[in-house]
Amino acid sequence: MNRYNIFNQIHKGLRNLLYETALLIQRTDFLNKEESAIALDRVREVVELFEKHAHTEDTYVLPALTEYEPAVVNVFEEEHVKDHELSEKLLGYVYALKQSQLDDTKVEMGRALGIAYVEFMIFNLAHMAKEENVINKLLWRYYADEQLQDITRTIVSNSPPEAFAKMARHMIRGINNSEIITWFTQVKATAPPFVYAGLAAIAAAEVPERWEVIRNRLNVEEALVA
Repeated sequence: MNRYNIFNQIHKGLRNLLYETALLIQRTDFLNKEESAIALDRVREVVELFEKHAHTEDTYVLPALTEYEPAVVNVFEEEHVKDHELSEKLLGYVYALKQSQLDDTKVEMGRALGIAYVEFMIFNLAHMAKEENVINKLLWRYYADEQLQDITRTIVSNSPPEAFAKMARHMIRGINNSEIITWFTQVKATAPPFVYAGLAAIAAAEVPERWEVIRNRLNVEEALVA
């Protein structure tokens, strides 16, 4: 049976963000003011979104297992603390680069940022894989899919619109066409029209080469339902 994966969409979006940012950093000439500013802004965005994601899991997902698996919950909460430490390390290099005046220092700090980012990325890729393997199986043991979907709905309803839109960009870029269609169909059926319109606008901007195919399939499925 194909169970509901509470992490699938958000983790694909976060992995997409990690991969794209890794390439951006290694291609950045930190002696170029414009390139450096773009890379540092992106690193700050990575830290912001991963911090928010960890807070969301600590607030809505892990508490669902506290009664049943407290030791497991403690392990993952401790990993979130480690993740925060890695985030602070990244922000330290961002600050150093923003303040650097000497070219040699900029080059050195850029290299150090790249190394710290790889450490951050490897940790988070392993952490998310562990969540999908361990936490998912425990959630499936204790909860029905509808209950897990309720957790997702609670998370979305408590997300500020700006934060949701920012993360939606990366989720749309990171998931496949069928997953986008399923997501958009659910949104259209359950959310106000402006929410669907906003997601459609994001998709058209972020994946223009895929959007026409997605839009056509959405129209076909809507016609079949009608």
